[in-house]
Amino acid sequence: MSAAGHGNRTIWIAFGANLGIAVAKFVAAAITGSSAMLTEGVHSVVDSTNQLLLLWGRRAAKRPADENHPFGYGRELYFWSFVVAVLVFALGAGVSIYEGIIHIAEPEPAVSPLVAYGVLLIAFLLEGGSTWEAFKEFKIAKGKLGWIKAIQQSKDPTGFIVLLENGAAMFGIVAAAVGLGVSQWTGDPRYDGAASIIIGAILGVTAFFLAYESKALLIGEAADPELVAAIHALVLEKEAVVTIGEILTVHSAPDQIMAMLAVDFDDSISAREVERLVCQIEDETQAKFPDVTRLYIRPFSDADRGGC
Repeated sequence: MSAAGHGNRTIWIAFGANLGIAVAKFVAAAITGSSAMLTEGVHSVVDSTNQLLLLWGRRAAKRPADENHPFGYGRELYFWSFVVAVLVFALGAGVSIYEGIIHIAEPEPAVSPLVAYGVLLIAFLLEGGSTWEAFKEFKIAKGKLGWIKAIQQSKDPTGFIVLLENGAAMFGIVAAAVGLGVSQWTGDPRYDGAASIIIGAILGVTAFFLAYESKALLIGEAADPELVAAIHALVLEKEAVVTIGEILTVHSAPDQIMAMLAVDFDDSISAREVERLVCQIEDETQAKFPDVTRLYIRPFSDADRGGC
């Protein structure tokens, strides 16, 4: 899975699509009185807000390190990704389920359902276009990995958040259309409320998955094992390196990795030679792996050998 960050193009496409869809859905909800349509409008507003938060997180993560944050602000992206997951659950799923329960308890027949169907069709097409862009970008990033495995290993949450949000939105649109159709067919508007609850459940499951993956990144995930193995091989090929102990890595951002190595140097070389070798390893590592923004090397100690 590529650790490189995704571009902002897909996020902006999703933002524009969701903003236009939200306006259309709210107008349709006002005309038709559809509960599912209203909750779909809220869902689109939440999605639009989420895209802005992701864009802000990506921008904030690029700020340079300072005295108060010597390792930089890379985890800003992971923080705002977690906030997005919370918003999907609280505002998306919560409002949808609440509106559905209210509409079942106090059902009101929808009017002008053709308007609702037209808006849902437009929304489905716009969401489909946005989802396709997110799908293509994530497919390139995931390489040969399976989709679930790629999401679990991804270090850039913006890619899978946009993809999963859009996918949930498309399922929600289908649920809203089915709920409205069954309500018309049976003459029972409570089915429209039931559709709202189903939409809320879809968003709730999506939000839980997003929160789980974002939390793992926020806590700190290790770099790709292939990268760790490559760093190991690069250091071990030096003549004065006897062996390598542990290699610890952590992502501060999709393209910011901190690595710490315990290296056993040949006892016959001088301290000056060790210093020269450390500088050489740092230069070669950062030239070959630009995502490794910080590299710390410490000598192999007696404790590493199991001694005192």
